[in-house]
Amino acid sequence: MNPLLDKLHPYPFERLRALTKDITPNPAYRPISLGIGEPKHPAPRLVEDALVGSLKSLAAYPATAGEPRLREAISGWLARRYGLQLDAASQVLPVNGSREALFALAQTVIDPSRPGATVVCPNPFYQIYEGAALLAGARTAFANSDPARNFAANWAEIDEATWARTQLLYTCSPGNPTGAVMPLAEWEALFALSDQHGFVIASDECYSEIYFRDEPPLSGLEAAVKLGRSDFRNLIAFTSLSKRSNVPGMRSGFVAGDAAIIKKFLLYRTYHGSAMNPMVQAASIAAWNDEAHVVANREQYRAKFAQVTPLLAAELDVALPDASFYLWAAVPGGDDIAFAQQLLAQYNVAVLPGSLLAREAHGINPGAGRIRLALVAETAECLEAAQRIAEFTRSFKSLL
Repeated sequence: MNPLLDKLHPYPFERLRALTKDITPNPAYRPISLGIGEPKHPAPRLVEDALVGSLKSLAAYPATAGEPRLREAISGWLARRYGLQLDAASQVLPVNGSREALFALAQTVIDPSRPGATVVCPNPFYQIYEGAALLAGARTAFANSDPARNFAANWAEIDEATWARTQLLYTCSPGNPTGAVMPLAEWEALFALSDQHGFVIASDECYSEIYFRDEPPLSGLEAAVKLGRSDFRNLIAFTSLSKRSNVPGMRSGFVAGDAAIIKKFLLYRTYHGSAMNPMVQAASIAAWNDEAHVVANREQYRAKFAQVTPLLAAELDVALPDASFYLWAAVPGGDDIAFAQQLLAQYNVAVLPGSLLAREAHGINPGAGRIRLALVAETAECLEAAQRIAEFTRSFKSLL
């Protein structure tokens, strides 16, 4: 067996199950889960129709590079959304959701024969980044989020020797779990480090279409063009339909950016067997070509967060994020695991302790003392959960 598998940490939800296995939730309340970031809004009808209408396409093997019409739909969306002009044939590649692509890119990019091969990640982080690094034979280094700077990653914590060994940097903007959006100045600093040390930047942007400000989140690709880097050198962006279009079961997204990296990534994927189902390709074309359902979905999230956030903010240290469908709340007393366990036991609401989403780095676990709330269900259910959490928090505070 591959010995690198032994380096993998238990996934956060596996750890949460272990922490709650002996808890019997209060049966007076129906269960509500705010733990998993799985969209619950309805999938758009146009996507369902496209899936059904393409059943006959199952009679042929799909190409790993995807149908030209799909790549054109993706490049068209990038042009409309960000004003970018990417070559659909060489700078865009469909993938089976951003998760598998974020993992697979590390296997393409990392050269484990180079001493000290390192992957840098924000902290807290999407756990796939770490798993991808470890199974590629690399080590990880973490930049902690800073609550005083809108949870921006403190890249200055990474020393020069570590940057010199770095082959891949994962960024997540809007962030999971913080919802923070990286500004242009932060991109400029990271591009300078990439130029100096030669590492690839993997920009995870799967929450880009759920935002609460007037100005939409900045893409890494958009930042590159603004900074005169229209060749997107050493930059690959990842976007998914799962959150944008409420179709997590489709597993559809794309990567875009540096044509040289895309070429190598396509080679890897050809052998890996990563071609997208033809029905999913047809449905993805319909989704990328339509913006009306995305606007409606965003408005539903905005209305929901506008109602839920004040209820929670009355008892918890929490604020409306820049983007994403998470609230990142500080808990009284600082024990996120105890808070989550007691909330489940007393009020039958499941949340994710923040410490499970981060690693100890630079002397702290930056997720400790916080919980992640995924407001993915319909508004009424989220409001009921918020009312229960607020009531529980009042009693929890009284015992501190």
